[in-house]
Amino acid sequence: MIQLKDSDLAAAAEKGMDEFLHVFTDAYLLEIGGELTAKNMPLLNGSQHTLLAYHFFTKEMSEGGFVQLIQNGYGGYIFSNPFAKAMKQFGAAELAKLIYKAKEIYDPNKDKLERETTDEEFNALYVDFEEFDELEEIYFDIEEKQTSLIASYVDEHVADFAEIIQ
Repeated sequence: MIQLKDSDLAAAAEKGMDEFLHVFTDAYLLEIGGELTAKNMPLLNGSQHTLLAYHFFTKEMSEGGFVQLIQNGYGGYIFSNPFAKAMKQFGAAELAKLIYKAKEIYDPNKDKLERETTDEEFNALYVDFEEFDELEEIYFDIEEKQTSLIASYVDEHVADFAEIIQ
């Protein structure tokens, strides 16, 4: 089990919800050697994977939206796992709804979205999949509230995410 110091969590919580969640996800990334692989997936439990998926989701969305998220290899991790269902259980129902809508675009276009691309082909995906644009706008409108709900859930169920030590 991942162990975190209570003092580290308290200090991060004072800085904000993003920093609080990063204490967990940084520990998970350290545990898996910085990169998620089939070999190291068993090192994390379901709750930890959900929080790590949220970390990758928010990072990729802020840098390049759904196209970049998928091109960087996280399509399956987000859309082929119960990530949206877990987000709903975490209290982030608006985010769950958004992910389900994006999955409706992803599923029938998975091969085209996940194929190796040149820079030019990658940029063309943004034009080919403009339907993601509206979802990305919605995401940025709800992101802060959804992150707050997720941080509250993690705080209330902390034992599912790490062992807290003194």
